[in-house]
Amino acid sequence: MVRRVKSNLDSLTVCPLTRDTWPALEDLFGKLGACNGCWCMYWRIGSQYKKQTRQENKDAFLQIVRDGPPPGLLAFDGDRAVGWCQLTPRDDLPWLNRSWRLRAVDATPVWSISCFYIRIGYRRRGVTTALIQAAIDTARSRGAKVLEAYPLDANLTPSSSSTGYVSTFLRLGFKMATRHVPPRPIVRLDLVRRPR
Repeated sequence: MVRRVKSNLDSLTVCPLTRDTWPALEDLFGKLGACNGCWCMYWRIGSQYKKQTRQENKDAFLQIVRDGPPPGLLAFDGDRAVGWCQLTPRDDLPWLNRSWRLRAVDATPVWSISCFYIRIGYRRRGVTTALIQAAIDTARSRGAKVLEAYPLDANLTPSSSSTGYVSTFLRLGFKMATRHVPPRPIVRLDLVRRPR
């Protein structure tokens, strides 16, 4: 599913990460693998990703992409990938439950937006918002009933965030589900009930 999304840029195209779009993710993440060589393995294997080489993390994530279904979305400005959003069922990210700060709110099966990576030069230009909007549509089309995210509250911490900021999610209709720790709430969007 390819989606055209309005942003502060003229428009972005958002599409799933597949074998065909993998080279664009490689270009976006660069040789270092985005966030400290994680290659989006942190929420899958936790700090174990630091014990693996960057190449091992990259190979492991590539295998996830090859096996399918797509583990997230890429935003493109023309032919250039400018943003990434990991989007999966929460059960695909077992490390979330090993972090007491992000332990499950309840037994509801949810999908998770667990991380973002935005290309330098494209930050603060609406790419994250476009990815969240596309994630909502994608999760709904894949049968998700609830979409969950783990952003930082910029009013309570000066940290930068690879998980987004709570203000962005609230603006897009997400609601606070819980705050196991004040600076990192868990927010949710009910995908069954349409907004009024």
